[in-house]
Amino acid sequence: MSDLSRRDLLNTIGMGAASVAALSATGCATAGSAAKKAPGNNSITGPYLNLLESAEDNMIAYARLSGNLDSSKTKYGWYKGMVSAVMPDKAVTDLFMMEGFSCARLLPKEDGPGYHKVLREVGFYREQRFGRSGKIMQEWRNPLTKETVNVVPIANDPFNFDITPYFPEPPNYGGLNAGKPFPKIPFKLPWEKEVYNNNARLDTRINLYYPNALDPEKWPRESSGKMNRVTEIFQYNIDLDDLQDSTQTTTKYNGAWMRITPWLPWMLMGQTPGHIVYTSYMGSVDSLDLLPEDLVLAAEAIDPKFLEAPTTVYGPSLSSLEHYALEQTPAPVKE
Repeated sequence: MSDLSRRDLLNTIGMGAASVAALSATGCATAGSAAKKAPGNNSITGPYLNLLESAEDNMIAYARLSGNLDSSKTKYGWYKGMVSAVMPDKAVTDLFMMEGFSCARLLPKEDGPGYHKVLREVGFYREQRFGRSGKIMQEWRNPLTKETVNVVPIANDPFNFDITPYFPEPPNYGGLNAGKPFPKIPFKLPWEKEVYNNNARLDTRINLYYPNALDPEKWPRESSGKMNRVTEIFQYNIDLDDLQDSTQTTTKYNGAWMRITPWLPWMLMGQTPGHIVYTSYMGSVDSLDLLPEDLVLAAEAIDPKFLEAPTTVYGPSLSSLEHYALEQTPAPVKE
């Protein structure tokens, strides 16, 4: 991986994509000013968390977005949106919808301030017509190739990272994205200073270019080439009163998630010029009961473990592209 610019470093955190101090929930509540102002009188700089100045306060804020400081509890995130094809000299083509959820837990680090964020996530592709989603697909007729293909859902277990007072290293993807030692930069996220409708706003992103686990020599129909170019963007809207409430161990959010990625392997597009773009809503919910029943049942059918967060730290943490290379077999080459 090439050296990252300072802006890349400040943005190298995501979902996922893409864990905060050996502090208990009570200990975390002592950061900043523990006093709780009346609703409507809070700001980005207090009274509880000073998000413009303090790396430790950013650690706590991001931990509460990503999980729950109470390690006995699971944080559920959801996303839903459109998957589109971008090709040279053509209008963007909307292909299908994507919907999924994640189950995350925070485990206090043993070797200093911070948490391990441990997470499982699933994603399923749905039929779409004029932007309205339909049933979860088992197979799909690719309008770009006129070929019917089997659909492979996302089922990542785990996808973990650490949340500390310093920015984390980029995802390693089982050694594919190994690079130079990552510099120690205080964890100060790019919060918007202006507040509208009492919402705090945060934009985080990660831009990666790393070797493809799907070698085109072995995977001629699935592989987009020797390298993967992947970008993920997370845009959060957070109630400012919730964010500055020192009594809360987690913080709800809504926002948008976007991903730019090579052709999905199961589309069998090979090295056709172009790529995929996801544009999705995202948010957090208190229970999986609030999500569509067919979505939860589809995750349970893969494995019931996807309905709960991990309870220990293990790995490696891989994306759906690496899982595909491990779990699938190359499609026969067309004559």
